[in-house]
Amino acid sequence: MLKNNKSKIQKKISGIHKHDIELIKAFLQGAVYCWIKNKKEGKVFALRHLVGGENSNWVNTPLYPLYKKHTDMGKDNKTANKVAGQDAGKILKLVLDKDKREFEVSDAGHANGYKWIK
Repeated sequence: MLKNNKSKIQKKISGIHKHDIELIKAFLQGAVYCWIKNKKEGKVFALRHLVGGENSNWVNTPLYPLYKKHTDMGKDNKTANKVAGQDAGKILKLVLDKDKREFEVSDAGHANGYKWIK
């Protein structure tokens, strides 16, 4: 559940099959579980902490259809990466809002940040 959420939660990501969305949700939920297990309580995270950096190659992951959707629309790699990340961020927000645990919305510098409240 999201606490202090001031922005609308987008429930629909267009151009992605519903089955793929469910796989993405499960994948991101698992990433959140790993983050909480490996980080101290109260440490802010954003999507980039879960699936960026050394995890930014989404080929052969459930996130890849988000990127492919945008390259299929003719966007260059840089733009496709950016907007696929925005789509994934929207799905992450939906996942956290449905989670039974409580997360506080905060700022992670150029992205929505979240903090688990134990």
